[in-house]
Amino acid sequence: METHYYLSIFPLEAMIASQLAPEQFGQYMATGRKNGSYEKLIFVEVEGGFGDYFDWKHAEENTVRHEDGEPKHSLWMSIYRVLENVPLSALKEMYLVTNDGRSLKLDRSEFTKPEVDHKYYVYQELCPIRPLVVSAYDPATFSTHMTHPDVKVSVPTIAFTDLKVINFDNLEDTGNVGSVYDTNLEHLKNCIMSVTANDAVKKVKNVERSRTESFGYQTINGGIYIGHGEKVVEYKMPTIDEIRMNHFDWGRSAMVL
Repeated sequence: METHYYLSIFPLEAMIASQLAPEQFGQYMATGRKNGSYEKLIFVEVEGGFGDYFDWKHAEENTVRHEDGEPKHSLWMSIYRVLENVPLSALKEMYLVTNDGRSLKLDRSEFTKPEVDHKYYVYQELCPIRPLVVSAYDPATFSTHMTHPDVKVSVPTIAFTDLKVINFDNLEDTGNVGSVYDTNLEHLKNCIMSVTANDAVKKVKNVERSRTESFGYQTINGGIYIGHGEKVVEYKMPTIDEIRMNHFDWGRSAMVL
């Protein structure tokens, strides 16, 4: 039976081996069988066998069926400094899993700069750090900045998503952006002004050090990105119409529809 390797980036960072196919794995991890957990999960299937940080031989030897024929659901390989030890070339499809275990598959693509040059972006960092930030940088430039060795506070590799931007001129009808903007609205405005001012020195500003409980799939704008320097893998979010037509049950469960 085939062994799959899954890189979990939210809500935990981990490398996990499993005999379950991606959709089955997502359902198992989200809803569990004994631990009673019900939580969303973001993971990427990876092509195993690279490098020497992960013990691939141990995983292959121990990811085997149980005596009753049941497939091995999960074998945890690492929970520490996982993302930085996975080359971007090994990343395959990404799966966004809802609390009740429904998965949306996102295909990988190389990052393409948005046609519209936004004045600022709101980013939810997902792994290995989780601040909510605003930045004048587009996703590729943001990745370069956040992973640059000369930047005093940086990480080797980063996973993050750009969020839908609130309409400050029409707060009552700003669209489906979840609860991410429900508090500290004035602080958010100040952060935006600090990175967009003509004389701004800092182009990245923390809004919240960690507020991932307000992060929902309905808040994702363009997609999810995994970057290492200037190299960025992009997982584009389908449009509302595409979700309604092709992924209706997932969309309802994710509160996107």
